[in-house]
Amino acid sequence: MDNIELAQTTANTSIDETALIEFDDGFIWSVEVLGSQGKRADDISIEEITWLKRLRQGLDKTRRNIVNQLKAIVGQGPLNQVAVDEIEAALLQADVGVEATDYIIHSLQQKLKEKALPPDEAITYLKKILRDMLDKPLKESGSFSLERGNLNIWLITGVNGAGKTTTIGKLARLAQKSGYNCLIGAADTFRAAAVEQVKIWGERSGVEVVANPSKNVDPASVVFDAINAAKSRGIELLLVDTAGRLQNKKNLMDELSKVRRTISKKAPDAKVESLLVLDATLGQNGLRQAEVFSQAAKLSGVVLTKLDGTARGGVALAVVQQLSLPIRFIGAGEGIDDLRPFSSYEFVEALLGG
Repeated sequence: MDNIELAQTTANTSIDETALIEFDDGFIWSVEVLGSQGKRADDISIEEITWLKRLRQGLDKTRRNIVNQLKAIVGQGPLNQVAVDEIEAALLQADVGVEATDYIIHSLQQKLKEKALPPDEAITYLKKILRDMLDKPLKESGSFSLERGNLNIWLITGVNGAGKTTTIGKLARLAQKSGYNCLIGAADTFRAAAVEQVKIWGERSGVEVVANPSKNVDPASVVFDAINAAKSRGIELLLVDTAGRLQNKKNLMDELSKVRRTISKKAPDAKVESLLVLDATLGQNGLRQAEVFSQAAKLSGVVLTKLDGTARGGVALAVVQQLSLPIRFIGAGEGIDDLRPFSSYEFVEALLGG
């Protein structure tokens, strides 16, 4: 990539902002990944480049664990049992999970059973396998988009500590930047300081929060008030913070069911989605938590957080293979803009191509 193309990417960036940009390999890689998806160089924003660089850096540990071993193995010829065992160990170490690992190995065996592939060609084939895995639940789940001029309600679930409240603030920010008016309902009413945390993130994102200051308030009553407020203000997206407890699955299911019934009565025409916030650093432990929530709530997909700096980036593949849930958003960083809609192409390139 030449200097003219790099200069074009900063055409809409101030001199002060450009001075802070490091034109390193990560910058060039990010521009190339965005360009390979059909984006013109002068349409690529510094924000997009910075995000991809951060994702690439966050998956660095996972990438080094997987790619180096795979390149050494797949370039040797048809896969024997020793090679299969080595690939399996590398994938499981990255928390890809048993089901996803079995699928990947079977696919590689089918491709490599007759002849050896050069390492780079084998990695290219592996990228295709992973993209197909990640895209399958997206294709099967149908449309996931906000309806303009209509009330959309997103129930945000997830165990305490997964980044649920932070994610709500980031989703609010993302919706605002995309031109949607937004409101937050603080319905995780039993966790100490949950309401205050939501309010802080509401302030950061510039979005009002509907809350009840009393203790142990019925979450459904907060949702009731939030829907009333949303209707009166012509809100297009209502984000609802829900319970983050796992101690009793029945209570969790009962609470979420009551919230759903409230929505059905108060906003029968609203488009309702339910997103699970999952901490990538928990790996397979996070998957076990996700299984409980998937049984308790009708989930539309997963928001995978804390991908920056984890060696367990392979958990994204475990999510789609074991839970058959699409990944809707991913987070890599603590900043309010460090959440993006999920792209299987960008994720796989960051995982294997960085």
